[in-house]
Amino acid sequence: MRIEITSKSVAITTPMQNRVKACLDKLIRHNVDIIKPHVIITMEGKAFQIEAKVNTNVGQLFASGQHEDLYVAINQMGQKLERQLNKVTHKEAARRHDHTNVLSVREEEAVA
Repeated sequence: MRIEITSKSVAITTPMQNRVKACLDKLIRHNVDIIKPHVIITMEGKAFQIEAKVNTNVGQLFASGQHEDLYVAINQMGQKLERQLNKVTHKEAARRHDHTNVLSVREEEAVA
């Protein structure tokens, strides 16, 4: 997987790349194809802002994290992406209404 990391105000180092890669590797556990992830690192005042846009086969995900510590901001972004992906992938299983009563009524009508 090729991760595109861009920044204008911060020099991108190998540990930063490894942390971003580790956060995006967690998304692979959900058995989805990650297509062209793009991470933008900016500095606003004293805080770092991390934004990530990831295309997957189930939809497009976008998350951002903001903190004074760069690695905490990267972790926030990764956790938000995981929550979004978990919501999207398990949407069918998490239906609010249950259709078991409708099936049992139809079965009773068929028996009668």
